[in-house]
Amino acid sequence: MAAKTDHSQSLRAMRQLRRVRAFYAAAAALWAMSTLWTGWHSPGGRQMWTSVLLLTIFTGLLLTACLWLQRLRTAAAATAGPAHHAAPQRKPATPRHAHA
Repeated sequence: MAAKTDHSQSLRAMRQLRRVRAFYAAAAALWAMSTLWTGWHSPGGRQMWTSVLLLTIFTGLLLTACLWLQRLRTAAAATAGPAHHAAPQRKPATPRHAHA
């Protein structure tokens, strides 16, 4: 029973991490554009450095979410059994020969 609970929790965590990863990717892209824009108009200004700081934060959060998702995937793959559609590879029990 505990294995099913762990499996459902890991699936829920993977779904949530995918959503969070998409949010962080969008935020990092937004702050990258903002950093370029403010760097073009007022290089070295306070607004540019604020954009750089927020870009760094969201990029770090994105990388962290990607690493956690990768670890969850490898942990789920390690605990999962063989796929149901995979047929076991078996040799025939007795050799079959054509007799004339």
